[in-house]
Amino acid sequence: MSGAIVLSPSFGYIQEPEVIFKKVLNFFIKGVEYDTLEAPSLPIVIPKKVEPKVSAKEPLSVNKRTISVARKKKGKVVTPGPLRVSTLPSVISPTPKQTLSILGVIQYTNNARLVNKLVPLTGNELLNRNAQIKLNDMFDKQYFDHVSPTGVGPADLAKKVNYLFVIVGENLALGNFDGDQALVTAWMNSPGHRANILDTRFQEIGVAVGKGIYQGRETWLAVQSFGRPLSSCPSVSIELKAIIDADTIMSTYLHAQLDEKKRIIDGTNKSDRQYNVLIREFNALIPEYNLLIEKNFANTVRYNNGVTIFNTCINNNS
Repeated sequence: MSGAIVLSPSFGYIQEPEVIFKKVLNFFIKGVEYDTLEAPSLPIVIPKKVEPKVSAKEPLSVNKRTISVARKKKGKVVTPGPLRVSTLPSVISPTPKQTLSILGVIQYTNNARLVNKLVPLTGNELLNRNAQIKLNDMFDKQYFDHVSPTGVGPADLAKKVNYLFVIVGENLALGNFDGDQALVTAWMNSPGHRANILDTRFQEIGVAVGKGIYQGRETWLAVQSFGRPLSSCPSVSIELKAIIDADTIMSTYLHAQLDEKKRIIDGTNKSDRQYNVLIREFNALIPEYNLLIEKNFANTVRYNNGVTIFNTCINNNS
């Protein structure tokens, strides 16, 4: 969302009347009006957490590529159709003899990235938890899809484990693969899953593998959870925004004081001895007010520059 900070204009000095021989002259010099410091309305954009939603999709065969995305400004989900090994007999064992491992799946995934001259993914414990929750849920509820029967999708799981992201992706596989390499090879042979593995936007990975009963048969399930953390984008200074808010309140208070003093001055007879005292009090507040306005203006520009950099990072990586 965006907002605006409107900075109040500064006051010019009012020249104090000359006093000769401690007598107030009947003729006073008009106060000089200085140019005011206009602070234009500058947009304050506060990043707001957006929870992406992924619509349910039917599992597709591995020779088709489908990427379902939640098109939200701050968080994208990439989920190619789940991989069923029944369509890939060359890499499948009839029984779950081979063992799948988290480290092995990550290793062969990164090998595939290195072959394609991409930076390896870093293992992330939150994404590991994310993947394990997904795997357990599929066995428990006996489904094989990116969205559970209760409507829980990849973005919801990321939220559950407190993984703040720019973009997340998920690959699923079901069947008895002949080891970690065969599993990753099957994903790489599927365009949608390959796209996730080789996506340059992803920086981190979590994996879960497990053997259990699915539709009456003992089989393996595998989950890859990909992510680019929100921390990969330069953060917007919350502390600076708090300073801007506090200075805005103070400048509003000082502005009200100056308005009140000016009202009293305008209503005071110039022959009144209190007139000069009022003017001195008014002018004494002006440097403090103008300094605060200039500081707030500079901080607003700094804050908005940070917001621009953050939003550019989000948009370029989602």
